[in-house]
Amino acid sequence: MHVRFYTYSIPLTHQFRNITQRSGLIAVAPDVDPLGPLVSRSSAVQVAEMSPFWDYGVPESSRWVLAGLEALRRGYPQPVRSRIPVNVTVPAVGPEEAERIAARSGAHTAKVKIAQEGQTHADDVERIEAVRSALPSAAIRVDVNGKWSVEQAVQWLPDLDRAAGGLQYAEQPCATTAELAQLRRLVSVPIAADESIRRVADPLEVRRLAAADVAVIKNQPLGGVWRALELADQLGLPTVVSSALETSVGLAAGLGFAAALPRLDHACGLGTLSLFDGDTAVSPIVPVDGFIGVPETLTLNPAAGADAALTARWAIRLTLIWAHLQATGKIGPEDTYELHSLRDLAQ
Repeated sequence: MHVRFYTYSIPLTHQFRNITQRSGLIAVAPDVDPLGPLVSRSSAVQVAEMSPFWDYGVPESSRWVLAGLEALRRGYPQPVRSRIPVNVTVPAVGPEEAERIAARSGAHTAKVKIAQEGQTHADDVERIEAVRSALPSAAIRVDVNGKWSVEQAVQWLPDLDRAAGGLQYAEQPCATTAELAQLRRLVSVPIAADESIRRVADPLEVRRLAAADVAVIKNQPLGGVWRALELADQLGLPTVVSSALETSVGLAAGLGFAAALPRLDHACGLGTLSLFDGDTAVSPIVPVDGFIGVPETLTLNPAAGADAALTARWAIRLTLIWAHLQATGKIGPEDTYELHSLRDLAQ
């Protein structure tokens, strides 16, 4: 298969994962017009996103590229629902801004980022209280990104639980699966695993150690929607499909995954486009009243294209990833690519 890659670069509205600019690759299937509406649903997907973060090494980044290649080759599973409930994501901002973000979202569930470097536990409590004020009846969950020790989690989770009027769950409060298992036996707040599923050699350890009540699964880091669906079944836990801070093209894959799950008991973390100041699609995928419909097609936005310097940086990275995928037998010598910027589509 010959793939056309297009680089993108989009500013974020708030710092997220210590970055202020998101960049990645958009892949377009062979023999289709990249400017026309591209199929983003069904078994004939024509566009996919591959956007590993810059601090990820080649082997880990290669799974993100495989996810896009899988989408172009195989499409997405048969859906069992056409719209997906989603949460609003509240970054580690001050309470006034947190309340504003939550209030304007229209969501029925809020995910609040906490444990940001340079902030205090009191900051986290105030942020959650502000979100609860804005959304009196919403479910509230927190994301710690593995920043706490077990002792800190035992000390601080009750405060956050009170501030929220009851937390739906705490996502990855500690770094390791063993720590999650220990913590889960010491607190009443349900525990969700994220990094313990997508950034470990054996994600099924979460099940063996009974380390979580909820599985947060991001399809792109795992190598694609089909692998993510298989893993969700193996884990046997309620699944929350979450974005890996993707544009609309990547969100379409997450929606394809969520639409195919046999059960979907929780709102998904796929309403993250509000964190972007722009999009790779002309018509962005955004929630309405806490839900997102699964899109049939997307039209690419040339204005989101990366500049020449960033495209050159991606060229070097993609060369290394492609060589790794060929060396490990994940793609063959007949698989080739070319690299452009989305900007080129405007010429």
